[in-house]
Amino acid sequence: MVSLKDININCEIIEPKIIKFIQNNINNAHLRGAVVAASGGIDSAVTLHLTVKAIGAENVTVITMPERDITPERDIMDVMLHCEQLNLTCNTVDITSILHVMQQSLPNYDHKDRIASGNIRSRMRMIIAYHYANKEHKMVMGTSNKTELLTGFFTKYGDGGVDLMPLADLYKHNIRQLAKYLKIPQNIIDKAPSPGFYVGQTDEAELGCDYNTVDLIIHLWEKGHINSEISDKLNIPIQTVNSIIYRIKANEHKRRLPLILRLS
Repeated sequence: MVSLKDININCEIIEPKIIKFIQNNINNAHLRGAVVAASGGIDSAVTLHLTVKAIGAENVTVITMPERDITPERDIMDVMLHCEQLNLTCNTVDITSILHVMQQSLPNYDHKDRIASGNIRSRMRMIIAYHYANKEHKMVMGTSNKTELLTGFFTKYGDGGVDLMPLADLYKHNIRQLAKYLKIPQNIIDKAPSPGFYVGQTDEAELGCDYNTVDLIIHLWEKGHINSEISDKLNIPIQTVNSIIYRIKANEHKRRLPLILRLS
């Protein structure tokens, strides 16, 4: 029987590896620190926590970028409380007015098109993060995990537009393990993951199943099992497996650099 135990990590071993990765890359780039965009979710909280451990709070710039009437007040408060725990001052940039300008300026803008309008939000946050990074000579930290990257649950050149991805080889289940190990505030650990593009949006509703199931599907797929075998081993509908595997294959272009036409 396949279970989450099959993808467990040893946090005592993984934590120093992540810390060293962050330290080495920032030092090798001769930069002064890191910028972390904090959403109030578990991935950015773990990234922020480990970045502070790696280079010190004095070298970390944290930004939260809420949108009025969309971002839950709870998310903003969770970011602030976590920053207080880490002895950080959080920079707040409300993106509402910037989005209004974009909406008024872009032809054929349709707020009902949740993919297009949501990606604008994510790319706007990327621009703001790099504004801070450029001004302060710092690196932008990515917060995506392996599950999100493989299923394409991120915005290309949005939250995917970063300098370092310290969590990108860890399943969502592993992020929860690290969060508990690091004593991330329980409010953040228990919260339903969401990109925050519209009120009530959750990752798992859009993926069509819970993250634990997605993690195990990916685990078995990477081991070479075909869809029907994965369905049988996990005792889940074949349609669920097909949907997740389709996402992995269809979103490959988001995980690689632009293709180059080689002329010689």
